[in-house]
Amino acid sequence: MAHGAKGIEEAVSFSGGCQCGAVRYTIAADRLAAYTCHCRECQKQSASAFGISVPVFKNVLTLEGETASWGRPTDSGSYTHCHFCVTCGTRLYHAGENRPAMVTIKGGSLDNPDDVEPVAHIWVSRRRPWLTLPDNIPQWQTQPQTQEEWMELLGGTQ
Repeated sequence: MAHGAKGIEEAVSFSGGCQCGAVRYTIAADRLAAYTCHCRECQKQSASAFGISVPVFKNVLTLEGETASWGRPTDSGSYTHCHFCVTCGTRLYHAGENRPAMVTIKGGSLDNPDDVEPVAHIWVSRRRPWLTLPDNIPQWQTQPQTQEEWMELLGGTQ
């Protein structure tokens, strides 16, 4: 998958990839926003307490290397395709059918994950009980319900 967009030359570039280095990507964007998801699926796929998702439009993502995918229904009622490196299995991004122009990069796959800080927590109804969340970051018991609410949540970064 290679995508391009007008004006990318002027944007900052973020990069990342899988653990073994067989898959690399760049994101041409001025800035990135992330959210943490506490649903059980994100806990399983990250093998941790939550997943970190960085939504980007497909047209600013350039991907090099071979990936495979598998699909699953989501708690929101959509269906997502989970893309990973065929060599090491690192999960790189998800492509949900409810937002076909976007993908969500897995935050831990960024070369410099400190480039993004979570702007919200979703599915906190399923967070681990020992995890304390900061009061100054918005939280959803499930998730935003409309595209407009998602864009507001992410601060219009897309």
